[in-house]
Amino acid sequence: MEGNMFCYQCQEAAKGTGCVLKGVCGKNSSTARYMDLLLFTVRGVSVAASALREQSVKVSAEVDSFVTDALFSTITNANFDDESILRRVEKGIGLRDDLKAEAAARGIALPEVDELEWKGEKDSFEEKAAAVGVLREANEDLRSLKELLVYGLKGMAAYHEHAMRLGYSNGEIHAFMQAALAKIAVGGLTVDEWVAQVMQAGEMGVKVMALLDEANTTRYGNPEITKVNIGVGKNPGILISGHDLHDIEDLLKQTEGTGVDVYTHSEMLPAHYYPAFKKYKHFIGNYGNAWWKQREEFTAFNGPIVFTTNCIVPPLSNATYKERMFTGNSTGYPGCKHIETGADGHKDYSEVIALAKQCQPPVELETGEIIGGFAHNQVLQLADKVVEAVKSGAIRRFVVMAGCDGRMKSRDYYTDFAKALPQDTVILTAGCAKYKYNKLPLGDINGIPRVLDAGQCNDSYSLAVIALKLKEVFQLNDINELPITYNIAWYEQKAVIVLLALLSLGVKNIHLGPTLPAFLSPNVAKVLVDTFGIGGITTVDEDLKKFGLLG
Repeated sequence: MEGNMFCYQCQEAAKGTGCVLKGVCGKNSSTARYMDLLLFTVRGVSVAASALREQSVKVSAEVDSFVTDALFSTITNANFDDESILRRVEKGIGLRDDLKAEAAARGIALPEVDELEWKGEKDSFEEKAAAVGVLREANEDLRSLKELLVYGLKGMAAYHEHAMRLGYSNGEIHAFMQAALAKIAVGGLTVDEWVAQVMQAGEMGVKVMALLDEANTTRYGNPEITKVNIGVGKNPGILISGHDLHDIEDLLKQTEGTGVDVYTHSEMLPAHYYPAFKKYKHFIGNYGNAWWKQREEFTAFNGPIVFTTNCIVPPLSNATYKERMFTGNSTGYPGCKHIETGADGHKDYSEVIALAKQCQPPVELETGEIIGGFAHNQVLQLADKVVEAVKSGAIRRFVVMAGCDGRMKSRDYYTDFAKALPQDTVILTAGCAKYKYNKLPLGDINGIPRVLDAGQCNDSYSLAVIALKLKEVFQLNDINELPITYNIAWYEQKAVIVLLALLSLGVKNIHLGPTLPAFLSPNVAKVLVDTFGIGGITTVDEDLKKFGLLG
C-alpha cells in the first residue's frame, strides 16, 4: 500500500483495510510514523531487558515503566503530540544503551537485530520511522499474528499502568510483555508458536485485569449499585475523561471546598460506583455520552476538560474548548497543557481549578439518572436472586454487550439490538459500548435491571468472574453451557486484550462488530473461527434468530 503511513489497529481503519494518508482517528502521518519508531525502540529495549532477565539479572523499574507507558501512548486516540512521542524515543534509546552496556559488562550476548544496532541520531529519525512500520513483515499471516499480539500488549499495558499508579505491579506481566516484544524483534517463530504467544497474552490479560480490580477495590472499595445524575449543577465545573481513578481522586480532593464541581465523562462514569468517591458532595454526576461525541459536548460544558487516558478526539480548528483541554499520563495533544505526575505520585490541578473558576457552569444536555455498579462483588451479593430468576424462567438469557462505542452509523445496530431483545433477557455490559443503550427504558426483571453495568472496559473481568461463578452455581462442566450470548462491540486495543482474555478462559462463539478487525488475515481469522467460533454480526433480526433469542 502506498501512502505516508499505515495503521489498521482500530475498528475504523479506512476502507476496512488501513489508514495510509491520515488516521481516521485524526492522527497525522508524522505521528503514526513516530509511533512506529517508538515501538521499534521499545522492542530494542525489550530485547536487551529480556536477555538480562534470562540470566537472572534484575531489570530496573524505570525500564518496566517506560515499556508500559510507551505501549499505552500508542493506543488509538491517546497521544497526538509528535514532540512527546519523540521524547519517549530518545529516552528509550538511552535505556536500551544502558541495558546493552550492562549486558556487555556481564558477558551476556545479545541477538543481532536492527533494534539494538540503530544509533538513534536525530537526523535519521524520519528515514528510520518510514522503514519500521507494520508492513515491515511481508508475510501477511505472520504480520497478522504479530500485530494481534502487539495490540494485546498495548491493552495489557494500559491496564497495568492504572494498577501501577495505585502501587500494584506484577513482575511476571512486565517480563511477559518484554519477552513478547523481544520475540517480535528477533523473529524465527512458527505460526503455531505465534498463536501460542497470542494465547499466553490472553492468560496475562486475565491476570492484569484481576490485578487492576484488586488495586481499585482495595483503594476505593467494591462498586455499589448507584444512580448517577446526568443533569448539571449551578457551579463552574471540571470534566474528567478517560479511565484513571488515581487522577480523579487527586482532582476531587483538590477541588473540595473550592466552589468548583466535578463531572465524569464517558469511561470515567463508573467512578461514581466506588464508595470512596461518594463522600464528595461536589462530585455532581456524568456529563454527556461516549467519547466520540465530545466535540459538541465539550463546547457546551464551558469548563476545563482533563484527559487522564486515551479517547481524545482532535478538536476542530475553530473549537472554543481546546484552550481548556489538559492531558496527563500517556496522553498528549499539541498546544494543550500536559500535567505531569509529581515525585510523590500525585498531580497538581491548581491551574485547572483556577481556570474553572473563570468559566460559566455547564450547559445542561439532559436530565435524569442512569444506574450502574454491577461489578462482580455486587452481582454475587444478588446471586440468590439471579439464580432464582434463571431457574424460574424469568431470566432466560444473559447477553454480554461489553466493549467500545464509536462513530460509525452501523453501531446503531447495538441500540436496535438492545431494544429488540425479549423481555426475559438481561444485558451484561462494561466499557463505553453501554452508551448505546444505558439510557433506554428497558425496565427490570423481578427488581433486577435489564442492563447491568459492571464499569469500565477493564471491568469486563467482572463479567468473566460472574460467568465463572454462575458455572459453579449451576454445576456445569463448561462455561459455554451457561445461558450467555456474547455480542461485543470493539474499537481499539484494550478490546483486543479483553477478547484474548475471554478466549483464554475458554469462552467460545463470541460475536464481534460492527466489523471484524482489519489486522486479521483470512488465514488467522479462519483459525479464530474454527478454534473459538469467533463470528461477526449481520442484522438485528438475523442475529436474534441465530442466537436463539426469539420465541
